[in-house]
Amino acid sequence: MPSQAMTVMGFDFGTKRIGTAIGESLLGSAKPLNTVDAVNGEPTWLQVDELVKRWRPDLLVVGVPLKIDGTELFTTHLARRFIKQLRRRFKLPVEPVDERLTTKAAREIVFEEGGYKSLQKAEIDSIAAKLIVEQWFENKE
Repeated sequence: MPSQAMTVMGFDFGTKRIGTAIGESLLGSAKPLNTVDAVNGEPTWLQVDELVKRWRPDLLVVGVPLKIDGTELFTTHLARRFIKQLRRRFKLPVEPVDERLTTKAAREIVFEEGGYKSLQKAEIDSIAAKLIVEQWFENKE
């Protein structure tokens, strides 16, 4: 983890929804926030603006989707475009995070906590964003 205290906002990129989470480096943990609506990978920027304004992160991290073997998907390009847009829009550092299996892990967490019905209602994308932030913390140790 970084030696200085920093607030990190994470994004689990998707073409229809983008999960968000916020974390503190000194604690090394994060919590899920809202899910941002998206159309073909283009977020509702007003929602993103409000989150960044409210939480004032020092750093943004974005999960970059890859196939299990590390090759790129169609959404990989869109996630990289989203990273560039975040940098330009907020003038903050933005780091990509390999997000392989985070959505699967998020589903498993939700299912364990509440079974199939909770899986239907839960904010899977924001839980995945939480895992992305925590993965970034672990890789910075």
